[in-house]
Amino acid sequence: MYFTDRGIEELVERRGDEQVSMEWLGERLRDFVDLNPEFETPIERFATWLARLDDEDDD
Repeated sequence: MYFTDRGIEELVERRGDEQVSMEWLGERLRDFVDLNPEFETPIERFATWLARLDDEDDD
């Protein structure tokens, strides 16, 4: 188990029944980076990965 799995498990446990919009998620990610600028690159990579999940290209 990765250390991050604990946070993911907590997220699912606490908020797993909620539905959120991508706009809401984007705002929360911006808020997080504003408070934690050292995580800007990983958050940018995560957001880009989410945005491109359905891309047919495997580039």
